[in-house]
Amino acid sequence: MAESGSPARFQLLGPVRLLDGDRPVPVGGPGVRGLLALLALKVNKVVALDEIIDALWGHDPPATARTIVHGNVSHLRRVLRGIQGDHPDGAQIRTTPPGYQLTVEPERIDVHRARSLLERASTEEPEKASELLAEALSLWQGPALAGVPSSVRAPELEDLRLAVHGARVDADLELGRHAELIVELSPLVRAAPLAERTAGQLMRALYHAGRRGDALELYRTVSRATLRTLGVEPGADLRWLHERVLNDDLPVKVVAEPKPEAGPVQQLPPAVPNLAGREADLAWLDELAERAEAGETAVGVVTGTAGIGKSSLVVWWAHRAARRFPDGILFAALRGFDPHHPPLEPAELLTQFLLGLGVPAEGVPEQVHERVALYRSMIAGRRMLVILDNARSADQVRPLLPPGSRSMTLVTSRSRLDGLAVSNAAKLRVLGTLAPGDAVRLIEELAGPAGYDLNHALARLCGYLPLALRIAGARLAASAQWSAQDLVDELGNERTRLAALDVEGPDDGVRAAFDVSFRGLPAEVANTFLRLGVVQCVSAGSHLTAAIGGITVAEARRHLRVLAAHNLLAETGRDSFVPHDLVRLFLRELAENELDEADREDVLSRSVRFYQAVADRARRKMLRIVDPLDFTAVLTDAQTPPIGSFDEAQDWFTAEWENLLEVLEAARAAGRHDDVWRLARVAHTYRAVYPLLDEWTRLVGIGLEAAERSGDVLGQCWMLISRCAIALTFELPQGCLADAERALELASAIGDDRLMVSANIHLGSALTLLGRYDEAIGTLRRAVEETERTGDLELRGQALNNCAEAEKRAGRFIEAIGHQIASLEIDRTLGDDSYVVVSLNNLAELSMRIGELAAAERYVWEAVDLTISRRFVLQEGVLRLTLGRVLRAGSDVDGAREQFALALKILADANPKLAGLVRAELTDLGESP
Repeated sequence: MAESGSPARFQLLGPVRLLDGDRPVPVGGPGVRGLLALLALKVNKVVALDEIIDALWGHDPPATARTIVHGNVSHLRRVLRGIQGDHPDGAQIRTTPPGYQLTVEPERIDVHRARSLLERASTEEPEKASELLAEALSLWQGPALAGVPSSVRAPELEDLRLAVHGARVDADLELGRHAELIVELSPLVRAAPLAERTAGQLMRALYHAGRRGDALELYRTVSRATLRTLGVEPGADLRWLHERVLNDDLPVKVVAEPKPEAGPVQQLPPAVPNLAGREADLAWLDELAERAEAGETAVGVVTGTAGIGKSSLVVWWAHRAARRFPDGILFAALRGFDPHHPPLEPAELLTQFLLGLGVPAEGVPEQVHERVALYRSMIAGRRMLVILDNARSADQVRPLLPPGSRSMTLVTSRSRLDGLAVSNAAKLRVLGTLAPGDAVRLIEELAGPAGYDLNHALARLCGYLPLALRIAGARLAASAQWSAQDLVDELGNERTRLAALDVEGPDDGVRAAFDVSFRGLPAEVANTFLRLGVVQCVSAGSHLTAAIGGITVAEARRHLRVLAAHNLLAETGRDSFVPHDLVRLFLRELAENELDEADREDVLSRSVRFYQAVADRARRKMLRIVDPLDFTAVLTDAQTPPIGSFDEAQDWFTAEWENLLEVLEAARAAGRHDDVWRLARVAHTYRAVYPLLDEWTRLVGIGLEAAERSGDVLGQCWMLISRCAIALTFELPQGCLADAERALELASAIGDDRLMVSANIHLGSALTLLGRYDEAIGTLRRAVEETERTGDLELRGQALNNCAEAEKRAGRFIEAIGHQIASLEIDRTLGDDSYVVVSLNNLAELSMRIGELAAAERYVWEAVDLTISRRFVLQEGVLRLTLGRVLRAGSDVDGAREQFALALKILADANPKLAGLVRAELTDLGESP
């Protein structure tokens, strides 16, 4: 083991570099530096592999992009180990699906240190703030992200530099450093006369240095540039500043507007004692406040599902940021989702705000438009924060928005209020659940510490939802008789979980919070939502929703978007809408209580039919189909998602797999045995192309059990063949021969000749697996002859391929090559890429066996490229094992070692048996796997 070194540091604000102390460490070319920058920009967060590829290569990545990234990650890990050894605080690059995560203390990355210094400076007195901000500026060593591919962009770094510089200049202005600032800012304003904040700072410095005329001339210069370039006058802040200089009435401090005589209004309610997590959300609020300070429109909408902590976040931040708003804070609870009271009308809210601003009761106008006019005139030009909590609609909010650009408005709502983005350029922030560690801290703040595993289990069962976490913590704190284990046990039962998260008040629990959102839905959307609760699908798309609701796809898409706008579903991807775990349980309760049995049965029938039909269409784009099941005409083209290619079929199966299993289990529980085995069989094709042992075994086990319960001999036969295919794929001999023999026996009993051929092919392959090669070859050659007689191209290709495998294992390489080439020709004719990969791998192994290494390498590289493009992960691992062996046979030991390492990374979890073979290869090369 390496000795402990010093933790690495990362430089992004200039040439991208990895530093050992102050010493730059070579890491490689632009691609490696670009990868390092992408991970460091999102430190401690997972950066998806697809995002990395897009950033490094744009829209034209090479076919080997994934392999290049994998190799560069391995290289960076070696470099980091060389710097840090086993230092406990060292940086690490973790493989975390769907990508990679750089874990390190953010202060070791100059970007994040600069942000931290900027944040600290905001709470300090001017002299200390200036020091901190000067330190932050010193972190820039040139143009940010220098030396990386031009496709890697982070415009926010320039925004950060401008924010740091502007804040430092503000601090120096307050300290009276006017002469130094004139020297510093004059060339900046000449180079960028449209940068109004910098121009305003220079005007202040000139004025306070006794150069009032120069300050006025500077305004005229900036005004001419703004008119000439943009066709508008300078912004309100610069015009206000010009007026003060013109009237010789500019105070020394940066925030110079006179406050109301009665003092700033302060209407904030108390904040929660501590806010767990939410660093990114707080940073977003800080950025919005900076926009307000810079004279930009600053309206923010904080939205999210019931109980997510919208109000807690905004109020907590407002208390911390109060000094940014010297003219005060207005707060109103709009009661948008109060189950007992209607939402407050704008007229009432305007009265509340006018009274808070010091208008006597008799001075509040009767007409709403007059109240709006008075309200806007009183806050125009002031720097205020207006918080509108729990809004129902955009119309409820618009009359309360401050005019001009010096104030900031925050709106919280369970609805997204997209209309405010259109009419008022509002920025939207959707709150997610808490990170696991933050969720545990929230519980512990209320109930004190408990066992690590118990508190994490409790947080997980609460879905990391702040309202649920607070209820759980309060229950533990309120009763000494309740332990964390007791509560975990109660929450562990999905049927009692929501009841466990109720509180004494009828409207304060999690269930009640969700119910208020549900009752506010339009009737037709509520009905769609209810039907989604019958089958506990993980996600819902517009085609599935249309199928179970008996509506058009366009209507379904509109309903899903309404549900997402009310934060009862979250749109996690294109046409993919997902409920929070606790919303899912609430939805199931609703469906059970508010839909009758006939309606629930109808939804299940529609769900089964949908997945049978679409899975059947999708599997025919992935692989040749030899069973007689055909559901392609069950639904029309308009009722199914477009699946016109292999990639589209793969993407559909990947997105819908968990849903398909949920529907399968629901049909199984309802005793729909015929539907179950048929759905399992059509889904089997996907797992044959993308084999995962546990999921494939589960699927086929459910299907075989259903076929046996229904007494359907055809179903039993095909499900036995499916189970045999699993054993052949993963080389698990136990039971494989018995399944093939039983399938052949059943096929003979019903007299299905084609089914008998398929069973014989699997029987021959099972005999191959058991080492009974002569029997296997005889059985498979008879299958080849039978398919030649019938002209069955699909089964002939399968029989040829399996016969070649048996001959290869028997050492009959020349015969095997002939059969494998014939099989490859059929594979290509039928367009079955999965079979093409198998055939190419077999040809590579056979060519290597007869000493044709160049041909072997050509075959295997062609197959590797195909697996990468098709995302055949397990098959890629097998091919890299073959490629390593071919390269080793050709004395390319370094190349072989690299391929074995890549193979092990893929196969370690997917196929432990093959992973063992890879480890043995690495051991033979003197490597420690």
